[in-house]
Amino acid sequence: MQDYFTYAKMFALILISITGVVQLGYGKTEHFTFENSQTDVSVIALSFYSGLFSYTGWNYLNFIIEEMKNPVRDLPRAIAISCTIVVIIYFFTIVSFHTTLSVSEVLGSEAVAVTFSNRLYGSMAWIMALFVACSTFGGVNGTLLTASRLFMVGGREGQMPALLTCIHVERATPVPSVIALTLLCLLYLTSSNIIMLMNYVGFSQWLSVGASVLCLPYLRWKCPELPRPIRVNLVFPIIYLAMTLVITILPMVASPVETGIGLLMILTSVPVYLVLIRWKTKPKWLARVTTDTTNWLMRLLVVIPQK
Repeated sequence: MQDYFTYAKMFALILISITGVVQLGYGKTEHFTFENSQTDVSVIALSFYSGLFSYTGWNYLNFIIEEMKNPVRDLPRAIAISCTIVVIIYFFTIVSFHTTLSVSEVLGSEAVAVTFSNRLYGSMAWIMALFVACSTFGGVNGTLLTASRLFMVGGREGQMPALLTCIHVERATPVPSVIALTLLCLLYLTSSNIIMLMNYVGFSQWLSVGASVLCLPYLRWKCPELPRPIRVNLVFPIIYLAMTLVITILPMVASPVETGIGLLMILTSVPVYLVLIRWKTKPKWLARVTTDTTNWLMRLLVVIPQK
């Protein structure tokens, strides 16, 4: 299912790109201008959250590495090929939008691809709305598929509740992790301001990913003897960490309230970890409630601990 939704998304983007190339052939370049552009560095850094949101997913492939048949060979290839394709297609897509739509029209549109198709495709414009829906559903499905594995491994490593380590008895899928992730996503959607939500999640996401990437040079220096089937040149994590510092520190100056809320979102995990994981001397009644609740949910969801 994920493959088919990805094909639909790629087809729509390629169609838009071809249309843009045709528009360029007709000399449609009046919207390519830097007038009224923002020059404040902190504002530009904050805008990266919205731009990089479109590329979210490049790091999710690592979450399902246990389910890959040959990860040492295929993981680097998949990341390199997919990131290259996405950058090229997104570049042509953005150029295509501006051959027809002004900056204000792009910023004011709830779905730029739909606005673009309504302007150029006439009676066939409805097909783009269908592709946008497929793209959205495919993005959600891909996130649930991959990020749920992160929850499962966190539980397996003793960093999250034990229930998240369980898998379905027949399908071997991490059902509790998928449900937990879905509930968190629905909680985020209580906000109607998508740009503000991107800023909240963007700060916490890039801070977390940056902290993870920081482990690479640290472990390379601290534990050089560890086996490394996939060895990365340290130039890449160093460049990434430098850029992460820019897009996490500067937004704190530009929008301290939103970045502060993003930090609080991360800190909400602390009491959960301390009470459910770190606290080893719980009262018997609390330990019994936790155990009974876990067992009841395991029966309800028909799951068992991963072997």
